Amino acid sequence: MRTLHDLDLRVTSCRACPRLVAWREEVARVKRAAFADEEYWARPVPGFGPPDARLALVGLAPAAHGGNRTGRMFTGDPSGDFLYAALHAVGLASQPTSVRAGDGLELYGTRITAPVKCAPPENKPTAQERDTCRPWLIGELELLRPTLRAVVVLGGFGWQALLPVLAACWRVPRPAPKFGHGVAVELPALDDGPPLTLFGTYHVSPHNTYTGRLTPEMLRDVLRRAARTAGLPVG
Repeated sequence: MRTLHDLDLRVTSCRACPRLVAWREEVARVKRAAFADEEYWARPVPGFGPPDARLALVGLAPAAHGGNRTGRMFTGDPSGDFLYAALHAVGLASQPTSVRAGDGLELYGTRITAPVKCAPPENKPTAQERDTCRPWLIGELELLRPTLRAVVVLGGFGWQALLPVLAACWRVPRPAPKFGHGVAVELPALDDGPPLTLFGTYHVSPHNTYTGRLTPEMLRDVLRRAARTAGLPVG
């Protein structure tokens, strides 16, 4: 796969995990009442953002009635509402909302992806599903390698899933760095190129945002730090 476009097309046809395939398609058949008239995407959800991104955001997996419905990461659910509002506030997104694919939203120098491309039951992929999906994320980051300078990881699951992926291009220390909100770790490149700086933030799930564990100000602060490290202008 020579381009991110090629990789994204391949991602959308993956059927490697029977449990995830069955779940994403069942959700699309049953639907949520509020979306009863909509046709669900019901496939793996590729990353979203330009192929020369300097900053990447890595979550967990698409939401059953969010990305699994709309076909775009963090789109059409409360987690996405919180995330894109923060991205717009710091100048990394063209608008503060992400409702559906084709709604005019653009990301500036930023790509959003996840270690698991299909919506899992109860938002909990298994370790085997995570590992089966790993080659997609490795390929994605390898294609981003010429420009990528920083990654923001949303939550502890994404952090643990991402570290083995990063080891394909960057030197991950032993013992592995621990996840925490506001943590920043610089990883030297294996090819003697520029390093990558890894940032942690609590996930933008309603469990964190509705309880105040993660506030808009907290997220915007991490995004600004990461954007500056990546060489992107911020507001």
